[in-house]
Amino acid sequence: MSSTPITLTHDVPHGGAARSARTRGGVRNDRTRALLVAALCAVGMALTWTLAELVPAVHWRDAVLLYDFGRLSRPGVDTLANHLLHLLEPGLYTVWAALLVATALLRRRPRLAFAVAVVLPAAPGIAELMKPLLAHPHASVGAELVGPASWPSGHATAAMTLALCALLVAPHRLRPLVAALACGFAVAVACALLILAWHMPSDVVGGFLLATLCVSLAVAALGPAWDRPRSLRIRGSHSAERGQTAG
Repeated sequence: MSSTPITLTHDVPHGGAARSARTRGGVRNDRTRALLVAALCAVGMALTWTLAELVPAVHWRDAVLLYDFGRLSRPGVDTLANHLLHLLEPGLYTVWAALLVATALLRRRPRLAFAVAVVLPAAPGIAELMKPLLAHPHASVGAELVGPASWPSGHATAAMTLALCALLVAPHRLRPLVAALACGFAVAVACALLILAWHMPSDVVGGFLLATLCVSLAVAALGPAWDRPRSLRIRGSHSAERGQTAG
C-alpha cells in the first residue's frame, strides 16, 4: 500500500511584489522628507520676516550687518558684483532655465524638465508678489537705505532656484561638482547684493528659503522615480507586474 507524501506550503510573498512594496514605501518616505523640508522653509520664512522687521534688536542688527558688507565696496569689487548680478537679469535667466530644461530632456527626464520649467520662473515671481505685501521700513546705519518693499530678495530667490535645479538635473557622478559650483554661485550672489546694498541680509535669507521651499514642493510632487536610470525604472515596473501576476 503506497502512501502519497503530503507537502505543506506557505504563502510566501513574491520577490517582485516585495520589492514593489519597498519601492512604494521609499516613494512615500522621500515625498514626506521633501514636504518636511518645505514646511521648515515656510516656518523659517515666517520667523525671518517677523524677527527682522518687528523685533527692534534684530531689525537694527540687520542694518549693521548690511553696513559691514557695504564697507567692502570698492570700484573693482562693485564692478564684479554688478556683472554677477547681471547674470540673473530676465534675458539671461531665461537662457539658463532653457539650458537646464534641455539637460533634463536629454537625460530622458520629461517630468523633471516640466517641473524645472515651472519652478524657475515661479519662485522669483512669487518673491516679487510678496514684496509689496510684506513691505516694511528698514533701519539705516550708513548712507545707504534699502527700500521698504525688498523682502524676499528676487535675485537671491533666482540664484538659489537655479542652483537647486542645476543639482536636480545633473547626472549622479557630477553632482558633487555641481553642488560646489552652485553653492559658490548662490553665496557670491548674496555677497554681491549686500555689498551693493540692494537688499538687507534678511531679504537674502528669505529668498534662499523661498527657493528651497518651491523646489522641495516640486520634488515632493515628482517623487523619486524621475531620478532612477531608465533600466531600473523598467526593471521596477516589470517586477511590480510580476508581483501582481503572482498575487
